[in-house]
Amino acid sequence: MRVLVVDDEVRLATAVQRGLQAEGFIVDLAHTGTDGLWAAVEHKYDAIVLDIMLPGLNGYRVCAELRSRGVETPILMLTAKDGEFDEAEALDTGADDFLSKPFSYVVLVARLRALIRRARGRATSDLVVGSLTLQLSARRCLLNGEEISLTAREFAVLEYLADHAGDVVAKRDILDNVWDEDFDGPDNVIEVHVHALRRKLGADAIETVRGAGYRLVDR
Repeated sequence: MRVLVVDDEVRLATAVQRGLQAEGFIVDLAHTGTDGLWAAVEHKYDAIVLDIMLPGLNGYRVCAELRSRGVETPILMLTAKDGEFDEAEALDTGADDFLSKPFSYVVLVARLRALIRRARGRATSDLVVGSLTLQLSARRCLLNGEEISLTAREFAVLEYLADHAGDVVAKRDILDNVWDEDFDGPDNVIEVHVHALRRKLGADAIETVRGAGYRLVDR
């Protein structure tokens, strides 16, 4: 899942980025409204965290401009503490949710996951593929009811495959959606993580489609 965080408080934005990355998100940062608008138009994101007070264009104008251009990415707007008028205007300009500063990081993560689930048309926080269940809110993986321990990155790869269950997913798509676009690690990083998942879930859990990519098998 790829998220854009637009906030001119660099330390806060960087802290949020690191925290979300630890949860398996890919996070891009922008520190002005102008840069945030450009990034949101040019790239596809699963959600946007948008501060109101920004240099260049404020959050309201960024949100309104995105909606006027037909960008439907879920937007979580950061508002001032007890800012009822901020909250009302955020929703009026097209934001999907809001969170007051200072905010709980746990709540931020939960709100983002809920927005993304709704945007993808899922009412619950579980992804079920055959005997496999991914509890997205708790970041737990269950196989036949038994919990399987996964790293954050393994969970993210499996979530992406489960979200496209039955389809062949190209390695490039996995890399683009689970790793940062600036990733410069080893070329076989996808194979390494798929191998680890097969070791934990079963050798036949993920099928290799030669020359095309991988498919999560509904067992």
